Amino acid sequence: MRGAIGQGIMILVAGLAGAGGAIVAQRHAGGGEANGAAIRDYILANPEILPEAMRRLQAKEAGKTVAANRAAIVEPFPGAIAGNPNGDVSVVAYLDYACGFCRASLPAITGLIASDPNVRIVYRELPILSPDSRSAAQMALAAATQGRFKPFHDALYAAGRVDAASIARAAQVAGLDQTAARATANGVQVSGEIERNLKTASLLGFTGTPSWVVGDQVLGGAQTLQGLQAAVAEARRAKVGA
Repeated sequence: MRGAIGQGIMILVAGLAGAGGAIVAQRHAGGGEANGAAIRDYILANPEILPEAMRRLQAKEAGKTVAANRAAIVEPFPGAIAGNPNGDVSVVAYLDYACGFCRASLPAITGLIASDPNVRIVYRELPILSPDSRSAAQMALAAATQGRFKPFHDALYAAGRVDAASIARAAQVAGLDQTAARATANGVQVSGEIERNLKTASLLGFTGTPSWVVGDQVLGGAQTLQGLQAAVAEARRAKVGA
């Protein structure tokens, strides 16, 4: 293995492997091809430790990226928030209205809010699946500026299909001033928010929706209530240990 990632994996492997790994780590600290060969031999003899080492390394790197971009992640677009606005842990959900897995995760978000009075949900629009996804995201952010984000969000997901007609119906159900909403949806505030979300998602290595940031953790895919609760608990433990 070469480069910083390879070295990181070697060190993580040493930490995971107990006494034998510690010896390898000590050899590695001295450098040289012989030490590199010793590490390689140890890994080949104990391949079962590699997946965990890789997961820990990826989590560490993701945490660094979250820390470097925290404001862009946890500071909500005005109105696109739920739960306790002063909660001690932010659960940031990157969603696309055309995403079935996003829809499937909604009960987990609702359950988390109901079960944890000190959690803060930040909704981030990540329209990547279709042109209608972007139109929906624009109108959702326009709804947020009118204090109607959640009614629009719920109505559009309940429609089950994202197109011009369902977006218009959701706006009506949410009680939007539609003339003002259309102007806001096509304005720079909304376009700037979506572009920032797309940029941040790229930096975080998201490959689809839903994607999540909880504390310094990055999660991918549909989440259960139990999964989100575990991530929140881990974020709180990390705060205590900081």
